[in-house]
Order: sequence, then structure tokens, then C-alpha cells
Amino acid sequence: MRTLATQVRGPQAKRPVKSGGPAKPERTSPAVFVREVRAELRKVIWPTRKELITYTTVAVIFILIMVGIVTGVDTVFTRLVFAVFGR
Repeated sequence: MRTLATQVRGPQAKRPVKSGGPAKPERTSPAVFVREVRAELRKVIWPTRKELITYTTVAVIFILIMVGIVTGVDTVFTRLVFAVFGR
């Protein structure tokens, strides 16, 4: 017999019953929020100038290739529709 991922083997712990609907998260003051944002931004590994130029170049080339593909497909479909239905 296969068990589903939602099934649990062994004794299950009783969950406390919540009353009064969903619990409201505690509010964070603006100062604490700014401190937490700054702490998270310190963890970010920022790209070097060379990496940034490389990533930007790759993205622009990819976008230009995709524009060319979409334009080509659109042109083919346009000519096909005009060939079938006439102008």
C-alpha cells in the first residue's frame, strides 16, 4: 500500500485548537523594518562592474534574438493570412 505525502506514520501530536479566526501577525515599526532591510541588503552578493556588463550584454542580445524570432513568425503568419483571405 502506498502512502501519500500528506499521511503521517506513528502517533500524531494534538494541535491546539485556534479560536477566533486566523491569527493577526504582529506589526513591525518602521525603524525595525528599515533595520531588517539593511541587514538583508548586507547579505546580498553584489555583482562586480565586469559581471554587470556581461549580464546586461547577454540579456540585451537574448532580447534582440527573441524580437527577431517573434517578428519573423509574425511576418510569416501575416503573409499566410493574406494569402488565405486575400487583401
